[in-house]
Amino acid sequence: MLTFHSEDTKKRRAKTELDGGRLVTPYECPERVDIVIDRVRKVGLGEIRAPEAYGLDPVLAVHDRGYIAFLERAWEEWVAAGHTGEPLPLAWPTRRMDSGRIPDNIEGKIGYYALTTDTSLCPNTFAAAQTSKDIALSALDYVITTSEPAFGLCRPPGHHAAIDQYGGYCFFNNAAITAQHALNGGMRKVAILDVDFHHGNGTQDIFYERDDVLFLSLHGDPRQEFPYFLGFDDEIGRGKGEGFNVNYPLPSGTDYATWASALDDAIARMKDYQPELLIVSLGVDTFENDPISSFKLKSGDYLDCGRRLKALGLPTLFLLEGGYAVEEIGINVVNVLTGFENAQTSGDAATSI
Repeated sequence: MLTFHSEDTKKRRAKTELDGGRLVTPYECPERVDIVIDRVRKVGLGEIRAPEAYGLDPVLAVHDRGYIAFLERAWEEWVAAGHTGEPLPLAWPTRRMDSGRIPDNIEGKIGYYALTTDTSLCPNTFAAAQTSKDIALSALDYVITTSEPAFGLCRPPGHHAAIDQYGGYCFFNNAAITAQHALNGGMRKVAILDVDFHHGNGTQDIFYERDDVLFLSLHGDPRQEFPYFLGFDDEIGRGKGEGFNVNYPLPSGTDYATWASALDDAIARMKDYQPELLIVSLGVDTFENDPISSFKLKSGDYLDCGRRLKALGLPTLFLLEGGYAVEEIGINVVNVLTGFENAQTSGDAATSI
């Protein structure tokens, strides 16, 4: 399987995350990329290719223009205002305090466009998000051209980025950008399957009123888990999109048998939908030792996940989302891909290492 990768994704090197009332080094770190690409090379997954540049038009096809302009200038505005450190939001347009106006002050702008306090801005955030998007689109175009699967080693991740908000380490929604790009290229129906531990609230936001993208997300129950306010099973879409948004909120301690049962239901729904392309938002923070999740999947389970996805028989694009057990992220990500690949070539199980 071809992997698309660029060292430029590591240009974003944030120092600040608010976690449990403390400022800590972010769990989403550049080292994640090194560990995954080392594993890709170690198992001989396939060629590693640099991405092409696609510009901002594909981004603006799913994200608000004002939001993208804010991201492009935010760090410079922050520094010009005399601030030190990395910006985190101070105030939000909350339920009782929303005039619908965007502030002129950079602190106010950050609060307007931020979803969460976990994600600081830092130098080169916008550049890294651009590269991450280019990786996703390059991998997509390869899949469309060849009908062969591909893996986009994206960083920053994307599935929490909404139409006009960032958070959860996400700035550009790579899965949404690639889905829209495929539709703009002539496809009629695309499925996005999000297997990250955290609900893909941004992807849901972008496609909630549409029937040309079937969005399915397996994740921790939002009554207990980030992002808390979306991801319930009664969120089924609106208008034309009714029935095309499917959430599987699962309880803390979920093991692979329970998780795989939800996956099988999602696969059955995708078969009924008959998409022309499958995009997998590939988060492996469902792993039993992940520091910010509560599921209990083991490394060998990801091989079986890949095999199950291969059974759909669809052109498939894998895009990296979360996974913060840094020592094991390479094994777990690549196990999904080799499970998929081995099912494609022989139907035999790969050996977990």
